[in-house]
Amino acid sequence: MGLYDRIVVPTDGSAASRPAIEHAVELAAVHDAEIHALYVINLASLSGVPTEGSMEGISEALEREGETALEMVTEAAAIRDVPVEQVRLEGRPSQQIVAYATDHDGDLIVMGTHGRGGLDRLLLGSVAERVVRSATVPVLTVQDAGAEIPD
Repeated sequence: MGLYDRIVVPTDGSAASRPAIEHAVELAAVHDAEIHALYVINLASLSGVPTEGSMEGISEALEREGETALEMVTEAAAIRDVPVEQVRLEGRPSQQIVAYATDHDGDLIVMGTHGRGGLDRLLLGSVAERVVRSATVPVLTVQDAGAEIPD
């Protein structure tokens, strides 16, 4: 048993999440740990969608996005022979990430400080902040080297 056995890695599939994924994979390889890759669909953010038909289309798009995001983690981990468990969750991202890490004996959460551009970038930043404040396990945040640092 290493210092870390289960490393929880939330991802949104953005390029900005790649440095956190790579860092988590390296840690998992060194500690002989497994990665639990999480993709959280925040259905509350879709409350303004007008019709059921368009909701179905958005839901399918989010599922595809989730598959791509989780596959990004699996592919990165395969290079170092690190096992990955892919998990899709629904709800408020920060709450789901913290609850999953707690309920599944996560030893560490590794996540990016920002995700997609624009408003999503601000929102993911606040997700990382909420996870840091509320998690009962250590949280390692990894900044995208190409990200602009706000004043």
